[in-house]
Amino acid sequence: MGPVSRRAFTVATLSALTTARGAAAAGAAGVSSGAVAAPVAGAAAPAGGAAVASGPAGHPRAAVTEMRGMWLATVANRDWPSRTGLTASRQRGELTTLLDAAVRRRLNTVMFQVRPTADALWPSPYEPWSQWLTGTQGRDPGWDPLAFAVEEAHARGLALHAWFNPYRVALHAAPSRLAAAHPARRHPDWVVPYGGKLYYNPGLPEVRAFVERAMLDAVERYPLDGVHFDDYFYPYPVSGHAFDDRAAYERHGGGFSSRAAWRRDNVDRLVRETAAGVQRLRPGTRFGISPFGVWRNASTDSRGSDTRAGVQTYDDLYADTRKWVREGLLDYVVPQLYWAIGDDSVDYATLVSWWSGVARGSRTRLYVGEALYKAGDASEGAAWRDPGELTRHLTLAKKQPEVRGHVFFAAKEVAADPAGAMARVVADHYRRPAAPPRRSP
Repeated sequence: MGPVSRRAFTVATLSALTTARGAAAAGAAGVSSGAVAAPVAGAAAPAGGAAVASGPAGHPRAAVTEMRGMWLATVANRDWPSRTGLTASRQRGELTTLLDAAVRRRLNTVMFQVRPTADALWPSPYEPWSQWLTGTQGRDPGWDPLAFAVEEAHARGLALHAWFNPYRVALHAAPSRLAAAHPARRHPDWVVPYGGKLYYNPGLPEVRAFVERAMLDAVERYPLDGVHFDDYFYPYPVSGHAFDDRAAYERHGGGFSSRAAWRRDNVDRLVRETAAGVQRLRPGTRFGISPFGVWRNASTDSRGSDTRAGVQTYDDLYADTRKWVREGLLDYVVPQLYWAIGDDSVDYATLVSWWSGVARGSRTRLYVGEALYKAGDASEGAAWRDPGELTRHLTLAKKQPEVRGHVFFAAKEVAADPAGAMARVVADHYRRPAAPPRRSP
């Protein structure tokens, strides 16, 4: 996205489907020239626990507990590393610079993307090293980025949530371009080409079992504070293309009223089984998902939001995000509310209120995903040209007691802050440090 959003790779489709979403863009890393908060001194970093900042002379200083997070995307070198092929030393330096930026902004949690395209940013026995490190999928970068990220985040008082994409295999449609030993090449029947990309088929039980093993390997190896999925389950719709899972449906879809119902059950199973696996392997580690912000429009379902979005997670991604919250399948949910206050089709205020109602009375903590990357971008509309738009989001969300914090997309913009929007958020809302949330009992 010129800044790039997390959906840079589906933006062409989404712009045709919805008038409510802005164009995606990719930002440049840098150091903010605006006013920022001083680093948090003496922050402790227990895995999964709360950090407490020290005041003058080491005296403890009370800290609130709320989510203050940022996404750190590695797919296509969106946030880190800045390009492929850098030395290990340069990669480590860039990563610590972004972690330091999170501390300067008084954030406390980093969602670090460690499995962007059926690959790994740790020495996985299941999948190849990520191409976004060296430029060649499967090539050992000579160090362990996930181990380093956990250690360095904890040293700074930051919680580290490992961010996985379950089913995306490649941003192209050529299996021959994958590493020779890639599981998708060994099991071509697992893979569905769709919209110029490759995906694992969520309807195959063996696929679901494999991706869970691949992801949970990191949970078993590293003292993660959280496990995080974003909004990709079944792929975003591409006009004129059909996701070809007919054979899997005929083999495994008996007893379901429709293919859509079967697809939703497939995603439900992934969520339930991953949550159980996380707690089995590392009790206390939190599991959360950041879905697209609209479950269903009220015109489709009376329980939905008063919005006119062209994408609905229930119908288009087969992700029943409302159900996961209401049934307590998640420790936290971070809906991506990437619209302005007063947007004609999808109003930020409307969705904050709707999601608060969904979370009310559940065990799932609600945080709000914020489109920092849109701040100052003239192509995103008048509201986003005002650097005060984002701080108004936090002010509005404070009126809802169910909102327990915010996560910002993404790390480049947290560091560079070209429009000064992040500095405004810090000045208005983050004057004191906050401890990262613990897992609910």
